[in-house]
Amino acid sequence: MKITGASAPVSTVSIGPQAAAAPAAAPAPAAAAPALQSEVLQPAAKALAALPDFDAARVAELRDQLAKGELPFDAGRLAGLIQRFHGGRG
Repeated sequence: MKITGASAPVSTVSIGPQAAAAPAAAPAPAAAAPALQSEVLQPAAKALAALPDFDAARVAELRDQLAKGELPFDAGRLAGLIQRFHGGRG
């Protein structure tokens, strides 16, 4: 899976008694948050964009090992993990 593009800025909301009693405050300037996020997240976004969707060489290596019987495979264990992941739903 490859994630592309930028996400919308995240805002915080206070929940509780003080939030209900306090009058609505003016929103913070929209330009400040995206610029900060961009500066902070830009190196990570570039590194993520440079990664391949998957490691094709590693997939080929594992496929060869499975075909040769060098990599143990437990179908029952895989089935159990899939069932546990999906919560036993059918």
